[in-house]
Amino acid sequence: MSFFMAIYLNRRVIFGIMFRVFMVLLLFKIGLSNYVPASFVFGDSLLDVGNNNYIVSLAKANHDPYGIDFGMATGRFSNGRTVADVINQKLGLGFSPPYLAPTTTGSVVLKGVNYASGAGGILNNSGQIFGGRINFDAQIDNFANTREEIISLIGVPAALNLFKKALFTVALGSNDFLDNYLTPILSIPERVLVSPESFVATLVSRLRLQLTRLFNLGARKIVVVNVGPIGCIPYVRDFTPFAGDECVTLPNELAQLFNTQLKSLVAELRTKLEGSLFVYADVYHIMEDILQNYNDYVTRSTLSLRVR
Repeated sequence: MSFFMAIYLNRRVIFGIMFRVFMVLLLFKIGLSNYVPASFVFGDSLLDVGNNNYIVSLAKANHDPYGIDFGMATGRFSNGRTVADVINQKLGLGFSPPYLAPTTTGSVVLKGVNYASGAGGILNNSGQIFGGRINFDAQIDNFANTREEIISLIGVPAALNLFKKALFTVALGSNDFLDNYLTPILSIPERVLVSPESFVATLVSRLRLQLTRLFNLGARKIVVVNVGPIGCIPYVRDFTPFAGDECVTLPNELAQLFNTQLKSLVAELRTKLEGSLFVYADVYHIMEDILQNYNDYVTRSTLSLRVR
């Protein structure tokens, strides 16, 4: 395993737990009672289901130990299903296929497509240490292509109705910090010139344009996920030995600074874009609770196993 892939595997363990807890809660907010005909997914390695298999990149999960629950590696950065897979199954949609798979065409796309890419970010230069990746602008470009295909299959009125009822999930941002502003050694010149406040402002400004574009392409129910406590990731702590057993302060402060502005952005877009349903998903505090009260979660898991 390469150095960069070791980093990748290390830091995704925590967020896998966080996302599963978050999505169970999210189902109640969106409402499973409402018919959801399709699921379109945008994100990074947390939600990638194999797009990076088709590009030249260090961020790949098409090898051991990934995919052991499937019996083989599929391109998911996990042992089995991603949280989007779990949600889609609950919605009766099955797995949303990776956009870049040659089989993702025709009637298959009517139930949704996954555009997520390991190492992807909001900014186009984020994740460049991994080589190939599909950042959010390019993911939206890919959705625009899918949109045209769906229109050709069922016509404009039916397509717009499908997008109106579909679930759109956007989970990006951690790589913009970990693999851009906070990249060990390589990011030092940028941090000298760009303040944390300026960098976060750039992120939010870019994301505003991207989410507005997604809305203009027909998306209405859009879940926007915030950034978790990235200063608690083993990879970050390994590069900051003076932190000891504690989380690293700066990355978490950056995440919270971004999340505060992201929450305001979601509220702004929900008000400004008529007919939209933007949902702010707060995974930061869910993960924080797990870290601070981990014994409670261990106890619950043990009791659950006993009940079974």
